[in-house]
Amino acid sequence: MPVFPEEPEIHESLPGPGVPFPRESDAQALHAPATGGAPATASTTTAAPLPVPGPRPAPPRAAPPRADRQGPPRLIPKPGPAPRRPAPATPQVEVQRIAATPAQALERADDAVDRLLDSGRNPGDVLVLTVGEAHPWQQHELSFGEERYWAQLTEGGDVFYADAALTRPVRREVVVLVVNGGSAARAAEAYGAALGRATALLVVCGEAGPAVTAAAGAAPGRPVKA
Repeated sequence: MPVFPEEPEIHESLPGPGVPFPRESDAQALHAPATGGAPATASTTTAAPLPVPGPRPAPPRAAPPRADRQGPPRLIPKPGPAPRRPAPATPQVEVQRIAATPAQALERADDAVDRLLDSGRNPGDVLVLTVGEAHPWQQHELSFGEERYWAQLTEGGDVFYADAALTRPVRREVVVLVVNGGSAARAAEAYGAALGRATALLVVCGEAGPAVTAAAGAAPGRPVKA
């Protein structure tokens, strides 16, 4: 027997707009809710959606001060006195005394200079000052002219001999004061000036400056600490 293909099943579809339903019950079933409630009518109102809360507004900020609005003047505390800094300590100068008469002072001073150089002192660190007559080495250097004489002081390479009344600003580690004459007042003045020119050691040959008891009993030619 010949096999005929099955005819497609035709489903009943809903009528389009403007086409009346074949039955009134079909129209009511379309508008009825799925829960079986009453059919919706045209007079039914739809509830408005609830508003979604947004971010809370920030608290109001204080307005910045205006340039033309002058407030009360600010009280600026006055600076107090600056703390005092301690004064730098003055280096202590050692004073040595060599007992000698005015006639012996030059010889004692030359011996003291030799001992200083033998101990390792630099010749340019020694200054010899005479209260009375000029030292023979000073007279010798002046024979070549004052310009050459003062140039040796500037160069600072050798022992320098000068008068105790020297007015030029000179300072050296060791000063040897030779009291080979002059008055007691001039010797005292020369002692103060020589003490100010020495930075480490002052050797006094003769009587000048404050009296020292130990110097009275010292052997001639030997230094005694003041």
